[in-house]
Amino acid sequence: MLHASAKVNLTLEVLGKRSDGYHEIATVMHAVDLFDRLTLEAAPGISLEADDPALPTDERNLIVRAGMRLREAAGVAGGARIRLRKRIPVAAGLGGGSSDAAATLLGLNRLWRLRWPRARLEALAVELGMDVPFFLNRGPALATGRGEHLEALPAGSAYALVLVNPGIGISAREAYEQVPTGWRADAEGTRRLVEALETRNPVRVAAALTNHLEAFVASRVPAIGRMKAALMAAGALGGVMSGSGPTVFGMARSFDHARQIRKRVSRAGWGCWAVRTHSGPAVRMAQAPRRAARG
Repeated sequence: MLHASAKVNLTLEVLGKRSDGYHEIATVMHAVDLFDRLTLEAAPGISLEADDPALPTDERNLIVRAGMRLREAAGVAGGARIRLRKRIPVAAGLGGGSSDAAATLLGLNRLWRLRWPRARLEALAVELGMDVPFFLNRGPALATGRGEHLEALPAGSAYALVLVNPGIGISAREAYEQVPTGWRADAEGTRRLVEALETRNPVRVAAALTNHLEAFVASRVPAIGRMKAALMAAGALGGVMSGSGPTVFGMARSFDHARQIRKRVSRAGWGCWAVRTHSGPAVRMAQAPRRAARG
């Protein structure tokens, strides 16, 4: 079994649009202890079973694409049956799909006895999505470019957070389509956040939380403003939308404080979790998978 972590973006700054159509960004990501769970076993082909009937289980799912791409690249004759227990909300700005894809690469690397080094898996991961390489590693990271250039940051302290999701999804593409034509910015917020992490002070970190996409997405999803206001009214030190949204998180002084905030903002239609950041592997192996045949 593998535990695939969610992540939050402590900052996400859109610096401008590139000539290739993507946006140049600067973002600080940190894994949190909200997990999906995947189990893998040898099988003739690549198949996926999910406990959420709304999830596609064909090539529209990153898990399946990751498995097929690795099998092709490695020349593996066998396959795998993958079972997913989904706990990270879908299209929520928490990286659940990317984390599941990273878990698939790591799990199949062991199942198929490939012994690929992490760098080789990362090169394949970029083909699947810009966030996927982050989940192959551990600890917080600064991502630049389209998000594919990663720089590890000092682990520092664990921070207590409250995640609030409105029960609706928004794709990253939809979110970035809201960025105005000609938008330009620098990475000042990200620089402040990195400096704040060095202090290990949650008040300083909360003051530096930044997301340029928040204002653009909130104009389409008014619940974002309401969730953020509810977190602040409940005592959060600061709050911001994670990634492309629509999940919003608030920073707390401690995990007990986070649980108190969660109780105050819980309401019908909102999913709420008190979590901690963690600096261990973003994907954790619970047991060794079984061996599959290679071609």
